[in-house]
Amino acid sequence: MDKKEITAAQTEEKAQVEERDFTEEQNKAQTRMFENDFISGLIAAAGFRTDEAEQKHIEIIRNGILFFAFDIRALGEEEYNKCKTKHTKYVRNKQLGIKLPEDTNTVKYRCAIIYQATVEKDRAKLWDNKQIWEALNNKGLQIMNGLDVIEYSLKSGEKEKVIEEIDKLSGYDSNDNLEEVAKNS
Repeated sequence: MDKKEITAAQTEEKAQVEERDFTEEQNKAQTRMFENDFISGLIAAAGFRTDEAEQKHIEIIRNGILFFAFDIRALGEEEYNKCKTKHTKYVRNKQLGIKLPEDTNTVKYRCAIIYQATVEKDRAKLWDNKQIWEALNNKGLQIMNGLDVIEYSLKSGEKEKVIEEIDKLSGYDSNDNLEEVAKNS
């Protein structure tokens, strides 16, 4: 089939779908019938952190010159939260007896997101590479960890674009899926 035939077949397929109201018992029967498919889907969906198809290749190009490249992956909510918590200063409210966030170091937070989303092999090759740390230290930059390498090697706008891609991979830019869920509710 060529592209036009596939599109026509998909359009025809969509046209044949009809909506029906089912009783509660019929809904339960439908769910039981497709339960294994749902289970398989959940298991497949949970593998987003390691699925290579869910990764994106990032190239840092300035003035037409490729400086370096790395792959990123989707992050889970817990990973985002861990980065935020680690780089947020908290103060204890004596009256309430609880800690409250006072200030987040957004520079470190953004670098932590990029670091966490970088696939392991690229993280070791770029951000955690001791030769790079030493070379940057010799240039007068204070490198203590991989976040510092990210801070000094990526421009602010580049970091923003990388984080946008991480967010897309992580599902924060999938309004289409949310609309489908809302329609089917």
